[in-house]
Amino acid sequence: MSTPKFPSPSTPVSIQGPLKVLLLENIHVSAEEMLKAEGFSVERLKGALKPEELEERIRDIHLLGIRSKTNVYEPALAKAPNLLAVGAFCIGTNQVDLKSANIHGVPVFNAPFSNTRSVAELVIAEIVMLTRQLGDRSREVHAGQWRKVATGSHEVRGKTLGIIGYGHIGSQLGVLAEAMGMRVIFYDVMTKLPLGNSRPTATLGELLESSDFVTLHVPATPSTEWMIGTAELARMRKGSYLINASRGTVVDIKALAQAIKSGHLSGAAVDVYPEEPETNSDGFVTELQGLPNVILTPHIGGSTEEAQASIGKEVATSLIKFVRSGATTGAVNFPQVEAPLIPNTHRILNVHRNTPGVLRDINRIVSDLNANIHAQVLSTDANIGYLLMDLDQDVANPVCQAIAGLQTDIKTRIVS
Repeated sequence: MSTPKFPSPSTPVSIQGPLKVLLLENIHVSAEEMLKAEGFSVERLKGALKPEELEERIRDIHLLGIRSKTNVYEPALAKAPNLLAVGAFCIGTNQVDLKSANIHGVPVFNAPFSNTRSVAELVIAEIVMLTRQLGDRSREVHAGQWRKVATGSHEVRGKTLGIIGYGHIGSQLGVLAEAMGMRVIFYDVMTKLPLGNSRPTATLGELLESSDFVTLHVPATPSTEWMIGTAELARMRKGSYLINASRGTVVDIKALAQAIKSGHLSGAAVDVYPEEPETNSDGFVTELQGLPNVILTPHIGGSTEEAQASIGKEVATSLIKFVRSGATTGAVNFPQVEAPLIPNTHRILNVHRNTPGVLRDINRIVSDLNANIHAQVLSTDANIGYLLMDLDQDVANPVCQAIAGLQTDIKTRIVS
């Protein structure tokens, strides 16, 4: 990624005509319907855009919606002065340069809740499939072979499920697993309240050594990169199973393939990979192909109609709230601000460099123009400050113009 730079001060963001929205990667129609109902002009494309294509298309866009295949990096953000926000219609946001978006005054919203049930159900299904070797049996019957065997097949009742990452998905998965009679343990770097009879382990190693099934539900961060490699796989119980429906960079695929080939692990289910095809028409190769009792799926953990519809509504709701009131609650890269609209006022939204004296300069502008502040909320992070200010309608425009002229200004607009 390029090193992000603060944009130069400019005129306030102006929206001439309907607000323009670009939705990529076949985002569910529920999002399109909600955004169109707000009077926005929405273009919805089935596929992702390559970086150079995105740089061209993003120039006049106010809202951008993506999933996991479109990378939104500094070169594109630098060419999008009117971009108000990015909606990641998925859980992960590692495909967006969050720091660059931050200093360009662009909050990024995602959907951390909407597909949790779909992912949890997939993992439950894979646990049963692995312990009954259903993938292999199904493939054999399709090939005309009849192998009715019980050897190596087990019930999941009474087995121990180890969950790495006890967040929205992991905790819900634990509830489902307990309903099937499994014991549930989990490991998380943060203290989490156990649900049901789940219990935390003190270390990752303790979880690996104690589990019949190990499932991963962690984000892609430097600390989780290749967190399951040769050493960690060796600590797992002989005959146990590994499931990864989190991020492709979490598990060393070569090491996992070797653990299957050696017989140390009895099987695995993998839904995410270090490198994935950009489109459904591209080919795909992994060391895990052809191995016994290995379930391979094409990153479909959250790919259900229910999850996609819910994701569409969740992210679209966040984008609409931000456009209409400036609310940034839930943004992954932005100071958190939300306040009710005050009747008969105009709201100025200002993103500025977090340097000493900015609020003094803004309040001086307000004072010099004899403006009356009805409400003012400021929140900051290391790089930027985000100011929400409600003023009398007759003075909002000149105040907005003056604030946008400050050398510390990044992005300023009016919500009326």
